[in-house]
Amino acid sequence: MTTGLNPAKSLKQAKGLKPAKSLKRRDFLTTAAATVASSTIAAPAIAQGKRQWRMVTTWPAHFPGLGTGAQWLAENVNRLSDGRLTIKLYAAGELVPAFEALDAVLNQTAEIGHGAPYYWKGKAPATQFLASLPFGLTAQEHNAWMYFGSGLALAQQVYSDLGCRFFPAGNTGVQMGGWFNKKIDHLDDFKGLKIRMPGLGGEVVKAAGATVVNLPGGDIQAALQSGTIDAAEWIGPYNDLAFGFHKNADYYYTPGWHEPATVFDCFVNTRAYDALPTDLQAILTYSCQAVNQRILSDFVSHNGTSLRILEEKHAVTLLHYSPEILSGLGRLSAQVLDALASQDPISRQIYDSVIEFRSRARRWSNISQNAYLKAREVALNSL
Repeated sequence: MTTGLNPAKSLKQAKGLKPAKSLKRRDFLTTAAATVASSTIAAPAIAQGKRQWRMVTTWPAHFPGLGTGAQWLAENVNRLSDGRLTIKLYAAGELVPAFEALDAVLNQTAEIGHGAPYYWKGKAPATQFLASLPFGLTAQEHNAWMYFGSGLALAQQVYSDLGCRFFPAGNTGVQMGGWFNKKIDHLDDFKGLKIRMPGLGGEVVKAAGATVVNLPGGDIQAALQSGTIDAAEWIGPYNDLAFGFHKNADYYYTPGWHEPATVFDCFVNTRAYDALPTDLQAILTYSCQAVNQRILSDFVSHNGTSLRILEEKHAVTLLHYSPEILSGLGRLSAQVLDALASQDPISRQIYDSVIEFRSRARRWSNISQNAYLKAREVALNSL
């Protein structure tokens, strides 16, 4: 898809023009007046305060929970602003490739983007600590850390250095452990495994001996099918069923220790954001908050149904990581994350903040949500 003028073509056309005759003073003034008049004719859209933005995403078009989530965000802003700020969405590959979305916003090819923070670790290592920590916070805890802890301020600091404003704009909740073409019975089974796993979880399995391959979601199925990778994690049943991973992988593992609650980021070019009047800034802010909750609810609503289809219709084998494997991954996570955080001052700040918040939230989560879920199983199993 192309937009705007073709600079090369325009230059060729310009080179082909004959030199214009010199203008008399009266002709010059007439031409100048006409130019001013024509620019005045084009001005009403600006005078009325209407703005048109382009949004680039890392997601396939209309993909459940992700592509649709970005579309909800655009629609919310369009509707709530009564057309004063309209956002046109470009899915991965339509304007720029998935992993170039942030670059597109930084160079103003687009004003706004939607993705996941750990995709930008090559530009700012701290972004991966904002996305999700292995054995870290749940979705409820992560939102609490963002809105009522230091998370949002730290995130703004990281993205400000990149030239963007940051907004939490979605959460997956607890993910699945991934799709594998062999069983993982021991921690050593990760050795030599070619696996698609982004973010800090990928760093942990790399320390366990795996080879990590970073792929956008739309490329995972082909890589599994061709044998380029032996295993992959994406999100959970809702998206995994849509991609058809069950067709090319035999074993489906739980839990998603590596991404217990992955936040999606809305990133806005700082200049574009600062140019908005305050009411449009507020509309954008609260639209992101709304879609942050809506995407999480979408996953919770559809994961159960999709898991049933995978198990009953497609005979998918669901396996649980053993306590031995989880303990080993936990020890590796502590070592790897601490080492990575020590390489960058802002990463260290974020990591320490998350760990401190997890320490405060852990006791309450155990005696509230975890205790209730166990109690519910006891009650329902007795019926």
